[in-house]
Amino acid sequence: MRNNTLSGILVKSFLSALTVLLSVQQTFAVNQETGLQAKKYYSVTVDNNNCKWFLTELGVVSYNGEKWTLHNPGTEKDMRDIAFDSGTEGTGFWIATGSGISSLKSPAEPAAQLASYTTDNANLLSNNVMKVFVGKNNVKWIGTSKGVAAYSGGKWLTVAYDDLYPSVIFEEYPITSMAANSTGDSLFVGTKGAGVARMIKNDVDGISGASVYAMWGPIIIPSDNVLSVFIEKNGAKWFGTDLGVARHSGDNTLENWVVFTVAEGLINDVVQAITADQNGHIWMGTKGGISVYDGTTFTNYTTEKGLSSNNILCITVDNKGVVWIGTDNGVNSFSNGTFNSFK
Repeated sequence: MRNNTLSGILVKSFLSALTVLLSVQQTFAVNQETGLQAKKYYSVTVDNNNCKWFLTELGVVSYNGEKWTLHNPGTEKDMRDIAFDSGTEGTGFWIATGSGISSLKSPAEPAAQLASYTTDNANLLSNNVMKVFVGKNNVKWIGTSKGVAAYSGGKWLTVAYDDLYPSVIFEEYPITSMAANSTGDSLFVGTKGAGVARMIKNDVDGISGASVYAMWGPIIIPSDNVLSVFIEKNGAKWFGTDLGVARHSGDNTLENWVVFTVAEGLINDVVQAITADQNGHIWMGTKGGISVYDGTTFTNYTTEKGLSSNNILCITVDNKGVVWIGTDNGVNSFSNGTFNSFK
């Protein structure tokens, strides 16, 4: 009887050790070489073929699941943001630069030519373009140093929000991030120091302004330095700041706000990128690692669990549900509980 008890204890001990081992293995990163010298991956988008496209210090880099490719070498100067357009007007990429907005047709060859739009040939408020976002209804939102422009239906929309958002606001408080609602016609614009501005596409081919989201609103947002904006399919809005992240649900601006900081389980209060995975869990990239929120609790990841860097610059989820993470030291992907590291 004693031997049976001892055997049972040994079996349980072995299974427990095996469980711990498997758990540890899931946090290890599988390291792979990209063959490129790029380190800083600061913006990402995914095309219809599930190819991942990143902006790096070397320029535009793509990964098709087998090969990493550098596109247009020598054109990396002043590139700030990239977005994929899969709308009815044709597929391609929009790239925000310091000298206008560029478009690149898809599929893109390594030496494909960029088409550029500036204040000379488009209704842009400035050639200094900070961010670009493609809405669901095929509206291209373009954030510049003097405000937001929009392109839809083959034409540039009329800007009609000067009374609420004069250009001097964006000159003093630069645009840091943008995201549109589920229909694509209502834009939330994060700024450095002025909270969140809002623009709306109206029915007469123009864009107008709506009330601002800011601490002096008053609303419950931890900081007016908004670094990232993300909107869930259910309409809930997430605003990452330098002092934590705020979530707002519903249509009443002053109600239904929740703030999360390190006190609630966030890994770091500087939230630089936000997205949602296919399970609806919110991924928040910070300067100190990643926090994943399942609606109740946080799960945190750092270099100790497989990240190539704790400084997370961008996050997205591809067409197969794999999470892609750009850092200042390469790229990570996360799938089935395991990180892959690409450098």
